[in-house]
Amino acid sequence: MDLWLEYGWTMLVIIGLEGLLSADNALVMGVIVKNLPESKRKKALFYGIVGAFLFRFAALFAISFVVNIWQIQAIGAVYLIYLGVKSLMKSKDDDSESSIDENQSFWKAIVKVELTDIAFAIDSILAAVAIAVSLPNTPLPTIGGMDGGKFIVVFIGMAIGLALIRIAATYVVKFMKQYPVLENAAFLIVAWVGIKLAVHTLAHPDIELGLITESFTHSIGWKATFWGVMLLIVVISGVIAKRRGSVSEQN
Repeated sequence: MDLWLEYGWTMLVIIGLEGLLSADNALVMGVIVKNLPESKRKKALFYGIVGAFLFRFAALFAISFVVNIWQIQAIGAVYLIYLGVKSLMKSKDDDSESSIDENQSFWKAIVKVELTDIAFAIDSILAAVAIAVSLPNTPLPTIGGMDGGKFIVVFIGMAIGLALIRIAATYVVKFMKQYPVLENAAFLIVAWVGIKLAVHTLAHPDIELGLITESFTHSIGWKATFWGVMLLIVVISGVIAKRRGSVSEQN
């Protein structure tokens, strides 16, 4: 696969995944600021977006130094698989508004927005890095401890996904509430990305198990399998969502 085509496709996947994983984030942030005056509400969300961009860059920069350590990769793989499976099994908590203080101040709301974003961001950053870590290296200089091309594609993908989800937050959250199977698909993808990172970890040159060769992770067969399964998850979830209809139609 052409280098730039592979990077471009990976960026689109990261944008989509960031959007899906940020839907709950957007919903909670909206609840936090909903009782502020409209002018302050917009400012609070704007500061929240700026803080989200800065945190993602700092977190990605920090992660880039340890991402190639196989022990870190193994922990990341286990965590992503655990997160995906756990999220698929647990029921959604619909009482997220009960703990919101209606008399909170403007700056208190901003602090809550930032802390909420940090809590939600870790998962999407790990998933994005796990997708990009096995991409071919580029001629670009390293940023932090990661190949420059990989770092840029992850950061731009997350940044665009974050911007889009903030713009379309209301519609995305409403759509995912109408079709819960789409949220399940997002976490199924997270678990699949965790398996991808596990395969990459087992092929690490510092591990001499001989189960998977490093060349396998760069082979066309494995790449086709990974992207094929991901596409299959999206298609099947879309078909199921269409057949089941929306929650409002069921009621």
